Amino acid sequence: MPVIRCPICRRAFDAESSPAMPFCSDRCRQIDLGRWLDEGYSVPVEREEPEQADDWPISEEDEES
Repeated sequence: MPVIRCPICRRAFDAESSPAMPFCSDRCRQIDLGRWLDEGYSVPVEREEPEQADDWPISEEDEES
């Protein structure tokens, strides 16, 4: 019977008896979901340099106008 801490409220609980694993309750699960939806959490991403317009290929339609 592993006892872990809820990542939201830090309360210790039995992991096997929680229907909202890894949270201690549905309330903490909903709080976590709300933080993701409000962009309180984010996944780090390395942004690429934007392409320069000069590097784009010219289509035949662009040449005619």
